[in-house]
Amino acid sequence: MARAHNQKADKKATSENDQNDSCRLDKWLWAARFFKTRSLAADAVDGGKVRVDGDRAKNAREMKPGMRVSIKNKDMQIEVEVLALSNVRRGAPEAALLYRETEESLRVRQQAQESGADNFAERDRGVGRPTKRQMRDIQRFTGRD
Repeated sequence: MARAHNQKADKKATSENDQNDSCRLDKWLWAARFFKTRSLAADAVDGGKVRVDGDRAKNAREMKPGMRVSIKNKDMQIEVEVLALSNVRRGAPEAALLYRETEESLRVRQQAQESGADNFAERDRGVGRPTKRQMRDIQRFTGRD
């Protein structure tokens, strides 16, 4: 026998879960859409790619508004200030309300974009695979010797 679906209870549980006063770091990173999955967020925190107020953090770190979070991965390096907490992943416009990027971080990203530093390893589409010499140069430049 199937149970009746209680939509009011689901909405209440969702709104309570979204408005909690506490939130785990990995869950907040996922809800703010810095990472596609929560496990990717947890791996980044474990790998030391995420810092909270300048210190290395753990996944279960309680987030509070006003904290500064630095996130570094292969695509970006960003520093944000936490404005709100959420345990639920929502659309991008709502996720953007959870944080504010610092002025310094914006300036650094803008400079990197203007100088072309962020696309140093890009190749034109259709030019084929890199030669051995080009691969050696790429590895030497990126430090993957």
